[in-house]
Amino acid sequence: MGVVNVTPDSFSDGGRWFTPGAAVAHGLALIDDGADLLDVGGESTRPGARRVPVDEELVRVLPVIDALVARGATVSVDTTRARVAHEAVRHGAAIINDVSGGLADEAMHEVVAQTGAVYVAMHWRGHADVMDTFDDYVDVVADVRRELAERVAALRAAGVHDDQVVLDPGLGFAKPGASNWPLLARLPELVADGFPVLVGASRKRFLGHLLAHPDGEPAPPLARDGATAAISALAAAAGAWCVRVHDVKGSADAVRVAAAWRAASTDLSTEPSADPRRAQ
Repeated sequence: MGVVNVTPDSFSDGGRWFTPGAAVAHGLALIDDGADLLDVGGESTRPGARRVPVDEELVRVLPVIDALVARGATVSVDTTRARVAHEAVRHGAAIINDVSGGLADEAMHEVVAQTGAVYVAMHWRGHADVMDTFDDYVDVVADVRRELAERVAALRAAGVHDDQVVLDPGLGFAKPGASNWPLLARLPELVADGFPVLVGASRKRFLGHLLAHPDGEPAPPLARDGATAAISALAAAAGAWCVRVHDVKGSADAVRVAAAWRAASTDLSTEPSADPRRAQ
């Protein structure tokens, strides 16, 4: 899933793709680099970001969705608003990627049920300007799984079918630092809950801290793509359905490596046992 930020204040690209023409060109370039999906968003969710008016969000994303769908792209809309989600699907988006899992807009689940769109429900505890205050877990993996199960129950109650649902552990959201690593290390537990899993680690703060300079200064976002690709490979090997990334080419290559590795492992597990006496 390639990221198309139609925002002036993204933490990762600083508004490089803010105009519709630039956003569409960027999305098509990501497809050339190997993206299967394009995630179009008109409101930044970077730490500390303020909300934009819903009409402004619509003006930002709908022309881009129209143009990308017309070029044959499979598009996801990155929004927490039911109205934006509904309009985006009407304009051809196939997926609603809601970082709030429906908690930011009580009408969202109804839109998902009515449209039949695939819905990514992310683990979330608050909007970008306050989310870091909610980094309080007893066991982050157990807590995230429990809270995502609550989102699934709410979706079912609204008439959403299980085959529409994708889960996202919400790396970086109410998890500014070390809380992210257990979620990645124990990703198979989330996969085992039975829903496809989306992993969005791309260029996030916890990678900046991991790659910090000797003086403690975090690595800048554009210097985090190598680490992102490593997570993409590991997430794919752990059974993730998709990875959401800014630099598609590196992660596409990493996912191919993971797929080949898993395929070879499966082949080896089905081969007859080798003679232990054979010379190596």
